[in-house]
Amino acid sequence: MKLVFAGTPEVAVPALDALIASDRHEVAAVVTRPDAPSGRGRRLVASPVAQRAEEAGIEILRPAKPRDEDFLARLREIGPDCCPVVAYGALLPRVALDVPTRGWVNLHFSLLPAWRGAAPVQHSLMAGDEMTGASTFLIEEGMDSGPVFGVITEHVRATDTSGDLLTRLAFAGAGLLAATMDGIEDGSLIPVPQPADGVSLAPKITVEDAQVNWAEPALRVDRVVRGCTPAPGAWTVFRGERLKLIQVTPRPEHTDPAPGALAVGKNNVYVGTGSHAVELLWVQPQGKKPMRAADWARGVRITPGERLG
Repeated sequence: MKLVFAGTPEVAVPALDALIASDRHEVAAVVTRPDAPSGRGRRLVASPVAQRAEEAGIEILRPAKPRDEDFLARLREIGPDCCPVVAYGALLPRVALDVPTRGWVNLHFSLLPAWRGAAPVQHSLMAGDEMTGASTFLIEEGMDSGPVFGVITEHVRATDTSGDLLTRLAFAGAGLLAATMDGIEDGSLIPVPQPADGVSLAPKITVEDAQVNWAEPALRVDRVVRGCTPAPGAWTVFRGERLKLIQVTPRPEHTDPAPGALAVGKNNVYVGTGSHAVELLWVQPQGKKPMRAADWARGVRITPGERLG
């Protein structure tokens, strides 16, 4: 089939690579978000998908909005059979959905209908799911509500961050998306409507959502930190400034500190929660690089009675 691939971040690149490598399909163009300012100099930088497409010599379409007339005209000129999508980052209007003869097919990082929305992996971790996965589905105008072609499952490990889990799903999902394209082409895959039960939503995680509430149980604190790592980054407040929390681990044997209270040992830093303590392993003070929590504590010279939050 002739394909136009839509995607933007690094997590979409493995799927693009899998389709480029396929001997059954031609990636005629990619659709990605416009170049965005990055770094201290705020220099415009192409998306990871655009960079990979340029390396492969593939035409790049960067519409400000996917309903732009110039973009739609070029899409019609290309005449794709199907448009596979991974984390494109913009809602597709009906006028765009109608262009490819076999529709737009999204690779979504959850077991639909669970966790429909922009941040499925983060919400899955924060909810404490033991199993997650990826789904391919035919895009409709609803939010991730279209019929499903195929799924893969992935076990959630006890120390997974959203970055860890998303990386594994990106590579496993790339194979699923390529196989879905094959099945659509040869007619062996028929999409199945999603069940009405089991729907959960996964809206974008905001910076405010990522603030740790030390009154919650240690297990919840750990899940929030892992779910918000690397983005947007879990955080708390210490001496009036934000302190980013990169890694913590529950310590059921430590039950003394009150929620938010700090207990500092020679090589360990503990914080009380609504249940038992968590140990701070890695933190990042405002304006500084990530560091071991014990080194941070020695540097700031925590005094008895100080707390986080």
